[in-house]
This record gives sequence, C-alpha cells and structure tokens, in this order.
Amino acid sequence: MKSIIKITILLMCVTLFNCSEDTVDFVEFGTIKGRVVKKRSFEPIANAKITLSPTNNTTFTDEDGYFLMENVPAQDYSVSATKEGFLTGFEPVGLGAEAEINVVFELDIETALNDPPTAPELRSPVSGIEDVNNTVELSFKSTDPDEDEITYRIEIKNDFNNDVISFENVKDTLYTVTDLKFGVKYFWQVAASDNINAEVLSTVSTFKVTSTPDNRYFYTRQEEGNNVIYSGDYINEAPINELLLTSPTTNSWRPRKNSAANLVAFLRTDNNETHIYTMNTDGSGVKKVTSNVPVVAFDLNEVDFSWSSNGDRIIYPHYDKLYLINKDGSGLQQIYQTIDGNYITECDWSNDESKIALKTNNTSGYNVQIYTIDMTGNIIDNVLTGVQGAAGGINFTIDGSSLLYTRDISEYESSNYRLLNSHIFLYEFATAEVTDLSEGKADGTNDLDPRLSPNEAEIIFVNTSNDGISTRTIYKVPFSEGSTTRTALFENATMPDWE
Repeated sequence: MKSIIKITILLMCVTLFNCSEDTVDFVEFGTIKGRVVKKRSFEPIANAKITLSPTNNTTFTDEDGYFLMENVPAQDYSVSATKEGFLTGFEPVGLGAEAEINVVFELDIETALNDPPTAPELRSPVSGIEDVNNTVELSFKSTDPDEDEITYRIEIKNDFNNDVISFENVKDTLYTVTDLKFGVKYFWQVAASDNINAEVLSTVSTFKVTSTPDNRYFYTRQEEGNNVIYSGDYINEAPINELLLTSPTTNSWRPRKNSAANLVAFLRTDNNETHIYTMNTDGSGVKKVTSNVPVVAFDLNEVDFSWSSNGDRIIYPHYDKLYLINKDGSGLQQIYQTIDGNYITECDWSNDESKIALKTNNTSGYNVQIYTIDMTGNIIDNVLTGVQGAAGGINFTIDGSSLLYTRDISEYESSNYRLLNSHIFLYEFATAEVTDLSEGKADGTNDLDPRLSPNEAEIIFVNTSNDGISTRTIYKVPFSEGSTTRTALFENATMPDWE
C-alpha cells in the first residue's frame, strides 16, 4: 500500500512540474466600426455588407449607414463594403489589442468607371450648304468606348422664328426631316447619351433650304382629321417640292390660285361657318375675306367659288344666292338669286368676266342644272338640265367657248350622294355639242373635279373608286377627244388647281 501511495504522489509531482513548464497563448480583441456613405453627396447607404478578410466575418450597415463589429481578434484585416449598384470599397485595418478602429467608406456608383460616348460628328448636310431640299436627311455618328447603346436627341432651330424642332430617343444615325420651310436657314445639333453619363453635345451645323418653289399645282389632303392644302410640282414623272401650306389644326380646302394677284384663295372652317380666305403661295399672309355672309351649299365638300381674271374680286354661293366681294373683304354685294330656290353649289367666272357658269341643285344635291348667266343675271346658255344623278366640276375654257363639267351617267341617286360612274364632258356653246372626255376610265371609278391646264393642252382631275372610301388620286390627261393616256400626279389628293 505504501508503495502505491508513493507512486501516486510521484505522478502528481511530475504532473505539477510539467504544467509549470507550459506557456499559455492569450487571444486579444478589438473593435472595428464605421460608416458607409455615397461618394460626393455623403448620403448614408443602408444594408451595405461589411466583410473582414481573411476571417470572412460579416455584418450590415443600419439605416444611417453605420456598422459595428466587436470582439474582433486583433490582427491585420482587409475590410470591404459592398452594395448592389455601387463599386465595392476596400480599406486595410491593423487592429491592435483593445483598439477601436473607425473606417469610413465612400462608395461610388457602379457606373462611375463608365466612359461617355464621343461627341457626335455631324456628317451631312455639310455645314453652311445652301439650296437644300425641304426634305433633308441628317447624318451623324458617335461611338461608345464601353459599347453601351447610344440614343440621340436632335434639336433644330431656324432664323425665321422661335420654333424648335426636337426629336427624342433616336437610335439610328440617319434621320429624315420633312416639311422644312423654304428659304429658311436651319441650325442643328445632336446630343448622344449612353443613359449612364451626362449627354454629350455635338457642334452646331447649319444648312439653308432652297427658296420657295414656283409650284404650279395646288390640292387638298386629309391629315389629323382635317383638310389641309398643299402645293407641288411634277417633273420627270415624279411629284417634287410638295409644300404644306395650311396647318392640320385647321380645316382648309378647295385652293384656287389667281396668277394676277399671286394669291391662293381657299375655304376654311371658322366658328362653325365656312369662309373664304387668301394666302401667299408659300402659305404665309393668311387673310379672311368673307365675314357677314359665309359660304353655304348643300355639301361643303362640293362647293366652289371663282376669282375674277385680274384677281381683285371673288364670287361665291350662299344658299340660292350668288355674292361678289373684293379680295380685301370690302364691297360685298348680291349679284344673282336662283328662280326656283335651288342652291348654288358651284360657280366659274369667264376669263373676260362677261359671264358666269353656275351649277345648282336641290338640298340633296340632285335636280341639277348647269347654265350660264351674264353679269346682270340673265340666263345665256342651258348646258345641262332635266337629268338624274350628280353633276358638277364646271370650268370655262380660256376663250369662253366651251365648258368642262362632270356627270354621273348611271343617274344613280342616294341619300349619301354616292356616285357610280362620273365622266368628264366638254360642252361647246356655239354648237351645243357634248364630248365625253373620260375615255380610258377604269370601270367602277369616278372622274371628278376637272380643271384645264394653263395652256389648255391637258386636263387635271381626280379619279377614285366609286366605293366612296378609297384613296383619291390626281391625274392629268391630254385635252383631246379620245385620249386615253392618263398620268397619275399626286396620291391621296383631291380638289386640284393648276395655274
């Protein structure tokens, strides 16, 4: 037993001796705290992830951007701050025992290292060029070093007024601008954007549109729910220089140019009435002619008026009466009234101003009569009477010896004034001979609104399907019996005038 006790005591002594010989490593700790904010604005960034490397311990910032990491073993760390939409921030930290380190991260947005596009190069039209068409193709180019998609903003100013033409979110480097004003100098600039950086502006380039063309044709189109008036020309088998003369915000139609006055008269809706206006051939200088007595007929799409040859007066219908007025709106007087109470829908004044052709009808547009009167109201010639169906489109030849008109030879009559087979005719006063000029007209179509060319070598007119809804096209045809050579001039156009 004594031997066992001695061994036990000996082992305890050995154990105590060994323990006294070992060294114990004590772990020391510190604190890392700080804040994460936006660069430049210094607004706090909440929920940013804070990571220590190499331990990969993490925490997140509070709503004010602050974070706190306590009891962190003292050593060297790389501290990172990450947040979606921002570039990751890194800060080295040497944390000592019982130390408290404060770290501030200023994070830049994720695209901070993205470069903007190059300033757009304006390629064409070449700056300073003149006599440009009023439809111009703009060409420009920009590149992005980060290959981001580029969108463009085009801004165009002029030396005519304060109007600014602007096009947003353009993605192509070719852009066509139409209906520019003739004779006006334009200044254009392009901005390029990658939707990351601030947009980059080009230099300013200039071009000048050619002077107002001396267009010979005037006609009406429908745009934005209104009638609008255009002028144009037809050269080398193609329409050119089409010029918008009236705004789509107003309802304007039936242009009639007078070369002596160098003005275009037309009809316009004004306060629920129809009145006659005049304008210059480029659409400027609009003046109202009629006021107290408006233009009234059974159908305002069919109504027509006429200039005097020297361009100082205009005649127009008002129900069953015919009025004369000076182009400046003065001198209004009634010069004729129908005997039977029929409405006057169309009138045309001969070149020598000795007689007037009239087309009258009942309130439905039928019971048509076409005849001429002298300036005292006496009837001279009965051109058309006692027929069924629609008729109209009256126009004197220059010498007054004949009269153009149209008539629906189907003699169809309906509540919606539909025409089925309208032909152009020529009536010769001396012989009362009538000639059909609609040779070559396609079946199921109507020829309408004929006017003689200035040299009377051709006739301009409208042809369209008799369905009443198809596109109307202006044609011309030689003014000769039996001619079938029809040339299409202007599509989606009606009410032609050729001066």
